[in-house]
Amino acid sequence: MLAAIVILIGVVVVSKVLRHMLAVVVMSMAVVFAFAIAPGTARAADTGAITVDGTVATRYDAYQLFSATVVDDADADQKVATDVAWANDTVRQAALPVFHDAGLDNSASTAQEAAEWMNADGHMTTTLAAKLARAIYNAGAPSVALNAGTTAELPCGYWLIVADDDAISQGEAGTAPIMALVGGSAVSVKPKAATPKVSKHVLEDSAAAWQKAADATVADDLYWRLSATVPAGLTAYDTYTVRFVDTMGAGLDPSKVAASMRVYAAAGADGGFDAVQTGKDGRAGTEPAKGWTDITAQCATKVAVDGKTFTVRTGDLIAALGGVDAFTAGARVVAVYDAPLGASCNRGATKGNPNEVCLRYPRSPLADQSGDAGFTRTPSDDACAYTWGLSLIKRSSSDDKPLAGAKLRIIDDRGRILTTDGSWSTDAAACVTTGADGHVELSGVDAGVYTVEEVAAPKGYTAFEGKRTVTVTSEGLDVKQVAAAKPKVTVSAESPLRVDTADAGTGSIELSVLNTPSKEASRGFMPSTGDRTLVLVAALAAIGVAAIVVALVIKRGGGRREK
Repeated sequence: MLAAIVILIGVVVVSKVLRHMLAVVVMSMAVVFAFAIAPGTARAADTGAITVDGTVATRYDAYQLFSATVVDDADADQKVATDVAWANDTVRQAALPVFHDAGLDNSASTAQEAAEWMNADGHMTTTLAAKLARAIYNAGAPSVALNAGTTAELPCGYWLIVADDDAISQGEAGTAPIMALVGGSAVSVKPKAATPKVSKHVLEDSAAAWQKAADATVADDLYWRLSATVPAGLTAYDTYTVRFVDTMGAGLDPSKVAASMRVYAAAGADGGFDAVQTGKDGRAGTEPAKGWTDITAQCATKVAVDGKTFTVRTGDLIAALGGVDAFTAGARVVAVYDAPLGASCNRGATKGNPNEVCLRYPRSPLADQSGDAGFTRTPSDDACAYTWGLSLIKRSSSDDKPLAGAKLRIIDDRGRILTTDGSWSTDAAACVTTGADGHVELSGVDAGVYTVEEVAAPKGYTAFEGKRTVTVTSEGLDVKQVAAAKPKVTVSAESPLRVDTADAGTGSIELSVLNTPSKEASRGFMPSTGDRTLVLVAALAAIGVAAIVVALVIKRGGGRREK
């Protein structure tokens, strides 16, 4: 009898493509088997019991590699396999080339020789089990269906247990192929699959931080970050590709997505997602941070015709990270892109402007990663952008009457000036004029400090001198989940600006810009400040009155002298 060899069966499990895809992900077993291979003589029952437990999948397929006579050796606490033979000729023709490529002597062809080599220390790897599973499946070898949690009887021998792809749900993955020796005492295995995870954040400019929620000004650059974690231990893969599937809210502008997209990768499942630097100017950098590699050139971004969704497909992450050894430790992938708020976006906190993502990842190393069939997906994760509507209303300080014709210069905290079309400009001469209702609208603005200057007052009123500030503050955006975001908006203003309403739900903020009637106007005499034409007319009128008075005085004086 050969010396007992302990095999840590955490190797590999296989699933199906379409009806029978092989899926491989790192797993563990509830039982570790010790067994030995003997030339013959031992006899036992023709079948053995096996149970596949766990919640990875509900159905499995078992492919027999070798038939054997299997008994328990109680003294050695191991199973003894004798009379080892190929399960069938299809399996032999499929498996032998795999064994030879892995190091089995090319002259060896019997099941006994293959089994002895396979059980030698270090030969039964995850990669080998995956290759065996792929070869056996592709050859069309027959399989036996197993239901999770139900004990089944199988002919004694070596079996590859693989998850049925149709039984793998969202957020799950087929386990790695499990090599089990069935016979003697009952066998129980418990696959455990590790699956990728995805998250989404938006850049809050005031904190230069990636958050689940942020506020922004309409049309300003607004950066979003997609982050994926690939678990450690996926050693059975020759290639590994993931796809971000992003669904944008109707209020977001997709026009900059493709051109701005940058994708980065780093080895290791831990270490965070700070792939690039961020600044308080609201922009994300493009240079990768230490430990990260820019893989944008190997990725493809495709935006749907309707602009509502887009996909970002990476190239082979194993190659990008420098090989299997680096990828075995897991990987992180980050995609950063620009999607501003559009003119039709939602204002206020009630709806916001949500943006969500899911990650499509391979079901197995055997799957065709060029199409969709070989992928499953994670649950979705989201982030949200908010914006606020700010109205300035020019009013009379005496009766709150709205006033038309006031010229205001409104400057944001980036030094930009509001223009008549609602956009922001660097033109120092830009200004806006209140309409018949006295309103000036800042439709869709970020929290921050806004400066107001009165260039010219309405007729009959005096403009305030200097500059006044309006400070809009938002709170409750720095949360772990968007659902927990309860934005609160507070507004303060310097006199003669007056805060009237601030409703975070609707995003509506109203302020009055109060004007005091000029003293001359209150006496029914002087026109409004700044109206040079009317000042000149008034001055000429005054000169006329003075001339009449002088003439009367002169006439009267002359009369007296004649007397």
